[in-house]
Amino acid sequence: MNLLRRRFLGSSLVVLGSSLLDALTTPLWKWRGTVRLEAEVLPNPSVPNSTPTSPVQFVDVAREAGLTIPNVWGGADHKKYIIEAKGSGLAFFDYDQDGWLDIYLTNGTRFNTDWPAGKAPTSHLYKNNRDGTFADVTEKSGLARTGWQTGVCVGDYDNDGWDDLFCCFWGHNILFRNNGDGTFTDVTRKAGVYDEQIRWGAGCTWLDYDRDGRLDLFICNYIKLDPEKTPSKAEPAQCQWKGIPVMCGPRGLPGDTNVLFHNNGDGTFTDVSAKSGILKPGPRYSITAVSYDFDNDGWPDIYVAVDSEPSILYHNNHDGTFTDVAVIAGCAYSENGHEQAGMGVAVADYDCDGWFDIFKTNFADDTCNLYHNNGDGTFSDVTFSSGIGINNQYVAWGCGFIDFDNDGWPDILQINGHVYPEIEGHELGQTYKNPRLVYKNLGDGRFKDVSSEMGPGIGERFSSRGAAFGDYDNDGDIDALVLNMNDTPSLLRNDGGNQQNW
Repeated sequence: MNLLRRRFLGSSLVVLGSSLLDALTTPLWKWRGTVRLEAEVLPNPSVPNSTPTSPVQFVDVAREAGLTIPNVWGGADHKKYIIEAKGSGLAFFDYDQDGWLDIYLTNGTRFNTDWPAGKAPTSHLYKNNRDGTFADVTEKSGLARTGWQTGVCVGDYDNDGWDDLFCCFWGHNILFRNNGDGTFTDVTRKAGVYDEQIRWGAGCTWLDYDRDGRLDLFICNYIKLDPEKTPSKAEPAQCQWKGIPVMCGPRGLPGDTNVLFHNNGDGTFTDVSAKSGILKPGPRYSITAVSYDFDNDGWPDIYVAVDSEPSILYHNNHDGTFTDVAVIAGCAYSENGHEQAGMGVAVADYDCDGWFDIFKTNFADDTCNLYHNNGDGTFSDVTFSSGIGINNQYVAWGCGFIDFDNDGWPDILQINGHVYPEIEGHELGQTYKNPRLVYKNLGDGRFKDVSSEMGPGIGERFSSRGAAFGDYDNDGDIDALVLNMNDTPSLLRNDGGNQQNW
């Protein structure tokens, strides 16, 4: 079978990145022919000129595109529990196979709120009208759900040619089967992926870990959250940030273990978390994951961004088991050996040497990480030498390697947003709502922060979480979709990036 990466990525955001974020940015796989997981060695594009002839501008066109329904996620001004701060993910995907990317937006809710009939916030499916606008087809699709939906990943698990959705919740996750007629069916119990426990699924990714031609499912679990047992603000030290009372966590709250489901090929899955070795790292604050073949051995591995603890790199042992090699591989900690608060993750071969590299976003007062793949099973943290380490004032979430100007070199778009609205009014040098960041790949191993040159859509301020990337208007350049906490989403149209389109 042939494993092809699509030209668009979704978070788990997230998304979280919740990459929580897919999202966070999670690879979406399409299966045709023989397995091909390795990065291609491509001819090096010429190093771009420092003054591009066609400047790229990102413009937020969400309102004119019809994306006007706001995200609802906990209290807007105060957060009592950490679930209210995480936010959620979203996805670009072509659910009806008409050649145009459609949009799936997750949503949340609020504690102690009795929503009037028909007024509760739900997830939404938007159909691409092929003219720059979208139509809300949620009701017809059967995808409307109310709850703390934290992430989504897209994949054709039953090989019928139609993309299905796995949706992560604090509560119970849901697997939606695409019926091929514009509707989806909840097959969670029938497929064997329902969990009787209340768990916090923070992110997910599809992969064929045993190369049998069927998509398996990996789920990141974050915290075992019980609001009745969670301390209130200002009680322990974990419930303060720079002297300001804030919601508690993650430290001081119990982490959870990740899950791997094997696809049985008959529409059902089997939990193989224990026998595969996925449980061996123990409980962690896992946020989002991606699956790529990092050592070019032909088998997909799994990298997990972890909050406030070492990140995980599950190496595929070719026999149905995995081993966490993140520490010895050099991608578990910061360059100076410190734990970091991983939020999102993106993967690409940024230097075109044939090996997949890793970009990971982190919490404020820390830099994001750029891990260069050395081609020998190890990574080098090149955050500072590459020019990425100049910004540390933001809580960074969704991210993506996108070649925004089509010069052949993967650039980086980073989404930001603080988790504590309570910091507003305090002179901390940080704000709750933040702009986005864009790093241009200079083609020599270095990146340049060009955010101020990239248009109004980059400079606008939100507390954002998940991000997805794709060419929604089919004009030959990559656009971005961003989920904003307690606000409408941003649809960042790429204007001018298609001068060298594909």
